Amino acid sequence: MSTQGEPRWLSAEQQRAWRAYLRGSRLIEEALDRDLQSHGVQLTEYEIISMISEAPGRRLRMSTLADLVVQSRSRLTHTASRLEKRGWVRRESCLEDKRGVELVLTPAGWEAVREMAVVHVDSVRKNVIDPVPPELFLALGQAMDHIRAVLAPDDDGPHPAVTAEARDHGPFPADR
Repeated sequence: MSTQGEPRWLSAEQQRAWRAYLRGSRLIEEALDRDLQSHGVQLTEYEIISMISEAPGRRLRMSTLADLVVQSRSRLTHTASRLEKRGWVRRESCLEDKRGVELVLTPAGWEAVREMAVVHVDSVRKNVIDPVPPELFLALGQAMDHIRAVLAPDDDGPHPAVTAEARDHGPFPADR
């Protein structure tokens, strides 16, 4: 409720758009998750190992990774434990300061993410990009970037190292 009294209710059009966003975003996550089940992973697990695969040296500080995937450090720790049990990542002291912990992608993790990337990109295209006209998809990205700027003003978007690697190597993890 507004501190001024009456709340600023959504218009009928805003309410329709809001509910479409909620339902659509949940359906997208469900579809992407379902497609990755062919590899026995959840979308959140794939997101983590794909981010690590794009980072220099295939390693990322856990606190940075938690911020990138918008997870609490506790939740990331639990997910990292599952990935470690699969042999896809290992924890190491940070190379720079030895105080923090980095997740490092193992050779087995690298092979797994390469295989999963094909399934994931196909799923993203099938479930998100192809059904929407290109101009609407770009507008969605712009809208989400504006929201990110308000909700996380200190966050300039993807981690610079991850962005550079992804830009240099395209949508699939590169052999490096």
